[in-house]
Amino acid sequence: MLAPRLPAHLLFGTATAAYQVEGAAAEDGRGPSIWDTYCRTPGRVARRETGDVACDHYHRYEEDVALIAGLGVDLYRFSVSWPRVQPDGRGGPNARGLAFYDRLVDSLLDAGVEPALTLYHWDLPQALEDEGGWRVRDTAHRFSEYARIVADHLGDRVNRWITLNEPFCSAFVGHAVGRHAPGTREGVGALAAAHHLLLGHGLAVGELRDAGAGEVGITLNPDHLVPATDSEADRAAVERVRTPHNRTWFDPLFTGAYPDNEREVWGPLADATHRREGDLEIIGRPLDFLGVNFYRPLMFRDAPHTEPDPALRTAVDVGAEQVEFTGPWRRTTMGWPVVPDTFEELLVDLNRRYPGLPPLLITENGSAEPDRPDDDGRVHDTERVAYLRDHLAALGRAIEAGVDVRGYFVWSLLDNFEWAYGYERRFGLVRVDYESLERHPKDSYHWYRDYLAGHRARRG
Repeated sequence: MLAPRLPAHLLFGTATAAYQVEGAAAEDGRGPSIWDTYCRTPGRVARRETGDVACDHYHRYEEDVALIAGLGVDLYRFSVSWPRVQPDGRGGPNARGLAFYDRLVDSLLDAGVEPALTLYHWDLPQALEDEGGWRVRDTAHRFSEYARIVADHLGDRVNRWITLNEPFCSAFVGHAVGRHAPGTREGVGALAAAHHLLLGHGLAVGELRDAGAGEVGITLNPDHLVPATDSEADRAAVERVRTPHNRTWFDPLFTGAYPDNEREVWGPLADATHRREGDLEIIGRPLDFLGVNFYRPLMFRDAPHTEPDPALRTAVDVGAEQVEFTGPWRRTTMGWPVVPDTFEELLVDLNRRYPGLPPLLITENGSAEPDRPDDDGRVHDTERVAYLRDHLAALGRAIEAGVDVRGYFVWSLLDNFEWAYGYERRFGLVRVDYESLERHPKDSYHWYRDYLAGHRARRG
């Protein structure tokens, strides 16, 4: 398959997240997280699977670093487990937990791979959830203290820092949809969680700057939203949906204001009592880059609210209903339509709506595929190769249109624990046999390796 030629300055990487790959859930002083609790709640996760072992990356990191180095990537994005560093989310650091990240970072640097560290990929210490979690302001301050601990320990070796991964999922999928930990369906609580996540981000940016961290950013997952028809009602519904999906995050971070349609979208839920004077200044502290995760577009139509009483609605009940994305599109095993042009359209649209954006890193992009091994154990994942090729081509067109993109990460290095789906959905460039924990590079691994070799040759 032909591969797009992208600018020589573009950096490439791959990524994982702590709870999805590390395992060792009760080792070396790690405390429980909200995902440990969620996985043990009946009916939450497919087959009641957990991240207790996951890919056992905690013990097999050297093997995984060799696979990362074998790809020829510039960067590896991983997350630190907050309850591994602070088992209760407060107080002094757990030295044994930090020692694991010492070993991982040193191994990456020895292999010639630059680490890109995410501080929060959804694994809030359960002790903080018991005290209110992200619904309460104190958690934002606990997060900034945790950020300073990690920065003081690893800042001499880690240059790129990401505060939060996809706070939309933490706040709304976790607190309004209930499909992620902590698994609740709330209105005001979800909106408070959204604000405190952003506040925690801003406070952490201050701590990272004070600690002398290098480049600092946040990773969002903005959605490319399409109306089901060209009717005025469907277009208005998409604009309402745009607020929780995109504007709740981009507007405070990059315009210094909250969305101007909050009262229309949320009614009495938008009471804003959790906000304080000066919060926007903290949230809007300048960033060196913005991480963007993209997988698929979404389509919505106008629809009645599911809860007639406005005061009882969840934060995602905004008078719109998601519908099947129309068109002859292939779908991944997540059921997501593969429409590469919408990747370009999203990036160009963000560039237009927010002209002051910092440079972008595409911190996640990839697909879950059937990945059936042949008799020799090889996985000929031609669908994933096509997905990556076509999305890289769309990325190239966005760059040509003026979007400042500095890097691209494939999600994911390894098949892993895919949250509420357990282990049935596979995103990895490397297949993991969950019984033996053996790693087997797929055809996509070899394609990406060869593509990067050509890209490095063009760098000169």
